[in-house]
Amino acid sequence: MSRVDARATGPAAGVEFEPDLFDDPSFLLARANALSLAAGNAALVEHDLRVRSYSVLALAAGDRRPTQRELAELLRLDPSQVVALVDDLQSRRLVIRQPDPSDRRANVVLATEEGRALYALATSSVAAAQDALLNGLSRPDRDQLTTLLRRLAFADHPHRESRWG
Repeated sequence: MSRVDARATGPAAGVEFEPDLFDDPSFLLARANALSLAAGNAALVEHDLRVRSYSVLALAAGDRRPTQRELAELLRLDPSQVVALVDDLQSRRLVIRQPDPSDRRANVVLATEEGRALYALATSSVAAAQDALLNGLSRPDRDQLTTLLRRLAFADHPHRESRWG
């Protein structure tokens, strides 16, 4: 089997890969995810956030009033991971938990004013990191990528073409 030079930059520069790997959607998604997470985490460090905590804060800052269970399902995390993320954000006074009015056994997670302010700042940092990551794609390609990723990420969701909901 022949090998191809990936023409990579950085630590993988000059490393040869099997050509079939470049046609494997799982590999490509995993690599793109790793690059995206690295860029997002680097952009969020100045806000003392990481991509996961930023995601929880972003959802808590919205109007939907998500429960911890909904956060776990949406972020595809174990509920214990969400508890730890919310605990951290709550200790920093960025979110609060309130009993869910429709189910007193559940808690909704809401951003505080301080949390909303930090989210607004962090959003700008994340947008700049995404622009840098996607700089090789045209605006139509970026839009198409977002549409395709949304379809894939929410294939099991009845409103997959819309934003969460």
